[in-house]
Amino acid sequence: MAEAAAEPTEEVVEGEPKKKKPILLILVIVLSVIILVMSVMFGTLYFSGFFEHKSEAAAHEKVDELEKAAENAHGATPDGPSKVKKEAEATRFENTYLEIDKEFMTNITSSKKIMVVKVAVMTHYDSRVFDNVKKHEFAIRSAVLDVMRQSTEADVAKPDFRVDLATKIKVVMNEMLMKYEDFGGIEDVFFTSFVMQ
Repeated sequence: MAEAAAEPTEEVVEGEPKKKKPILLILVIVLSVIILVMSVMFGTLYFSGFFEHKSEAAAHEKVDELEKAAENAHGATPDGPSKVKKEAEATRFENTYLEIDKEFMTNITSSKKIMVVKVAVMTHYDSRVFDNVKKHEFAIRSAVLDVMRQSTEADVAKPDFRVDLATKIKVVMNEMLMKYEDFGGIEDVFFTSFVMQ
């Protein structure tokens, strides 16, 4: 009986090494997958420039800022329109005009008179400025009418009323374009029709 009791013990001992081999194989596979994932992750970070020195990154940022400042000084933004130069003279910019189709009509404050004007805008930039004006015409019309309705009879009697009004309209149009497109571009505003009744 002692031999019978000893036999099952040997089978259990012999069975254990057979169970360790699959566990060892699974551990090797898991470790190799982890090493592969880590190497892919570090390789991606390396090639994307994550491990660059901070001084090099700061130098690149400074160069980018200087380039943007130079572009802004020349009248262009990275995403905005660029100025169109005349071919004959490199230092002068070409003026392009757009007349807004509909008239602007509003009451004069504290008066029975009304003011009806037709406006044209001028820019040195390319056609994207005019495309933006057409795109946001309703917002621009609303802002221009707000400026016009603030005029009083005393303002209208002043000799430079039209010049002042044109300047205010230019400012408010550029504000609307900056709000919606991050670029104004309107250089001047002209009245093509101006009626007071």
